[in-house]
Amino acid sequence: MDNSLAIHPDQYAGSGGTGGQWTDIGEVRTYRREGRIIRLSCEGGEVAIQFYTEKIARVVMNPAGEPELGWNPHVLVLEPEDVQVTAAESEHDIELATGGLTVRIRKSPLRISFYDAEGREFAADGERGMGSGPRGEVACIKKTGDSDRFYGFGEKAGFLNKRGEKLTMWNTDVYAPHNPETDPLYVSIPFYLTLRDNGRASGLFFFNTFRTTFDLRGESEHSLLAEGGQLDYFVFAGPTPKDVIAQYTSLTGRAPLPPRWALGYHQSRYSYETEAEVRELVATFKEKAIPLDVVYLDIHYMDGYRVFTFDKGRFPNPRKLIEDLRAEGIRVVPIVDPGVKADPAYRVFSEGVRHGRFCRYLDGQLFYGQVWPERSAFPDFTDSSVREWWGDLHSFYTELGIEGVWNDMNEPSVFNESKTMDLDVVHQNDGRPATHRELHNVYGSLMSGATYEGLKRRLGGKRPFVLTRSAYAGIQRFAAVWTGDNRSFWEHLELCVPMCLNLGLSGVPLCGADVGGFAHDSNGELLARWTQLGVFMPYFRNHSELKSIRQEPWSFGAETEEIVRRYVKLRYRWLPYLYGLFEEASRTGLPVMRPLLLEYPDDEQALAVNDQFLLGTDVLVAPVVRPGQTKRMVYLPAGAWVDYWTDERLEGGRHVIVNAPLDTLPLFVREGAIVPLASERMSTETEAEELALHLYPSTAGLPSEYALYEDDGRTFSYAEGGVYEERIRATPSSPNRLDVDIRVVRDGYVPGWQRRTLVIHRAPAGLQVFLNGSELTLESRTGGTATYRL
Repeated sequence: MDNSLAIHPDQYAGSGGTGGQWTDIGEVRTYRREGRIIRLSCEGGEVAIQFYTEKIARVVMNPAGEPELGWNPHVLVLEPEDVQVTAAESEHDIELATGGLTVRIRKSPLRISFYDAEGREFAADGERGMGSGPRGEVACIKKTGDSDRFYGFGEKAGFLNKRGEKLTMWNTDVYAPHNPETDPLYVSIPFYLTLRDNGRASGLFFFNTFRTTFDLRGESEHSLLAEGGQLDYFVFAGPTPKDVIAQYTSLTGRAPLPPRWALGYHQSRYSYETEAEVRELVATFKEKAIPLDVVYLDIHYMDGYRVFTFDKGRFPNPRKLIEDLRAEGIRVVPIVDPGVKADPAYRVFSEGVRHGRFCRYLDGQLFYGQVWPERSAFPDFTDSSVREWWGDLHSFYTELGIEGVWNDMNEPSVFNESKTMDLDVVHQNDGRPATHRELHNVYGSLMSGATYEGLKRRLGGKRPFVLTRSAYAGIQRFAAVWTGDNRSFWEHLELCVPMCLNLGLSGVPLCGADVGGFAHDSNGELLARWTQLGVFMPYFRNHSELKSIRQEPWSFGAETEEIVRRYVKLRYRWLPYLYGLFEEASRTGLPVMRPLLLEYPDDEQALAVNDQFLLGTDVLVAPVVRPGQTKRMVYLPAGAWVDYWTDERLEGGRHVIVNAPLDTLPLFVREGAIVPLASERMSTETEAEELALHLYPSTAGLPSEYALYEDDGRTFSYAEGGVYEERIRATPSSPNRLDVDIRVVRDGYVPGWQRRTLVIHRAPAGLQVFLNGSELTLESRTGGTATYRL
């Protein structure tokens, strides 16, 4: 925790100085162009400006020498394009332009401003610009507009808009407390999206892996500061929020499609300590007809907390256990931490020492830290040979039939006062040695990348699943992220919505929070409400710690059990829609779970919403996040919306009060949408027998369109054309006629549905439906809902 040192007058507070010894970059002395790179030699350092695309530019300032543009700790995936840049120089200014982005450089002192294709300024230097401090700090001051709102920053507590806050990037194991002011947490993604009141957006990625700080508290300026290294940032010209996310994820990568089983319901506890307990757990799920895809094994499965081992007393036959669970459609995901027990008789440790795999000091001495196995060594994941070695160790799991791994404690967490590794540990860093002070924030991502690639090499074409607690920018290429050790508090239920929304805006589509809360004690009402929310979050896991009371679905009596069962089953019905959104995310970088601002950036009311979200463009989820609440206020954006449960049509552009008894999650579908839903099943391992296309026709006579996507959900064959895709268009050609056109556009995979139906909500009596010109026969009708066999 902070003490009074936190308010020492020499602490940088975003004012543009470090204890009064701030050195401004100063005047431009010389300017030269080297292809797509513009180099400026200034009084206080050297600056390079590089264009990656017509709408992405990079600025690097080195106060001590030439800017280094080649270093990349496995974060950047985009190579600079051959961008045509025009340059014009006058006595006082230099202007660089690509057609999608203009950079204006004031020479004395150096100040840089950016303009989008329509000439709107963004990411402009403030009165003070770039500079450096006496201890190697680098910083930049940017203007803040009157209407600017700031989103992203990865995993941060509090509301969506981070204006007025000071945020630190330093991956930290925070068991407690998790409050709106708790910062930093486990994940550092130094990217933010700026949104202005005209709905226009831009973005900035501060590419520095040292401890960094964003001070957003000023009225007219905000600052970016790093404790070392270069000042290195990318700007994204937008101009829409979706454009900014697409540009950022083109730079840092996009998430591959997860295995379908990763989107099912997951059950965990710290810990299910024996094979017998795991079997009893699974049997209870089956007995109570609650779907289940994954059971997690926390640290007690290991032999003395040694990774890549099983305790033979607790788990005498893990292979048989995993085989038996797979026969039930359930997978096992074990936890794997970076700390390797210092035991000469332990193969992983002895092999790592012999081959120089562990983190060391400059003098060659191993670094040891206390974690679960007590005295432990830590792999140096900054070295490619170590990452390959670590990945290969996962054959221990894959040979047992395991396809997913949970990376925890990988900040890295150490049981000492600093909570982490000594900062003067020197990492090999693939031939560019650097201290832990510089590489701390990427350690967890590098571990998860090694895990993912190791599993991928050994799964025979199957998709791996990796879950991580710690991460840096680009983690979406390797792992899902959960929000760490939350608590069974209503405040944490509410908190996890904006946390996951900002993770999504930061490029991470597969994210979630521990349903029911990890620490403290849950209760029936809280578990019911959190499960309802979890159904529509990208990652859906119930997890709790060993000191808390049990919170499996049946732990709080029959009423809670029935609500949880109903909603877990609902998750499996919605999987076709969710899976389609993950496919979109893999192509565009757009999140699955979206704040309203992403779809309605010029709607002032939508910008203020923190406790609702959209799934894609068409589904609005408004969870209940307060105890005893049976009604809630919901903001419906412009257009018309249909209550999922009642089919009531509601005009948008306003707030409405809706009923929300304990068994009801307020859920709305945009009028004009088509939503594919599957029949119920007990796990994703079983093919859904029916696929129903739910159509909510536009009362304005507008056509409805949807692209249905499916693949095998298990392998990477989708990358080679093994997909099924059809385009669906439904047009109300008259009040009583609906023309539906379904065209298969890719058929490299054959879905296993045995039955297909078209379900039309709010269908008028006597409606005639024509599919590709042929009239369909009405199969059933319940009230205003009509079902047709396809």
